[in-house]
Formats: sequence, structure tokens, C-alpha cells
Amino acid sequence: MEPEIFVDILSDALFLVIKLVSAIVVPGLLVGLVVAVFQAATSINEQTLSFLPRLLITISALIAGGHWLTQELMDFFTRLIMIIPEIAG
Repeated sequence: MEPEIFVDILSDALFLVIKLVSAIVVPGLLVGLVVAVFQAATSINEQTLSFLPRLLITISALIAGGHWLTQELMDFFTRLIMIIPEIAG
């Protein structure tokens, strides 16, 4: 049982978390930026105006990428289960 295995597992897990979260958050951030520029250009200072587009984009990103997100998690957990004999023995 080498400590490098656990470091590799941790780094893979952190990279997976960053990849999955960015797939959900980045589209909402881009839409929020576009709405903020629009609000600044038109001097509309309504806080709720930027909420609905970000919510819709985030939900659509979850719907569109849900299968991919689930597949990535399943692949990671499958790899974890496959290396149990290497860790234990």
C-alpha cells in the first residue's frame, strides 16, 4: 500500500469536482455577465432581472449535461472499486 495511490485518488477526485462544477457554473456566469453589461448600458438596476436568466441557463446546463455528469461520476467510482485489491493487497 503506497501513499502515492491515495494522492492520485485525491487529485483525480479534485479534478473531477472542478470539471463537474465548472460545467454547471460557467454558463450561468457568462449569462450573468451579459445581463450585467446590458443593465449597465441601459441603467436598469433591477436585481431580479439577472436571476431568472441565470437560473434558466443553470437548469438547462444540468438537463443537457446531466448524463455526462452522471457518467463521469460512475466512471470515477468504478475506477475506485477496481483499485481496491491494489490498495488492500
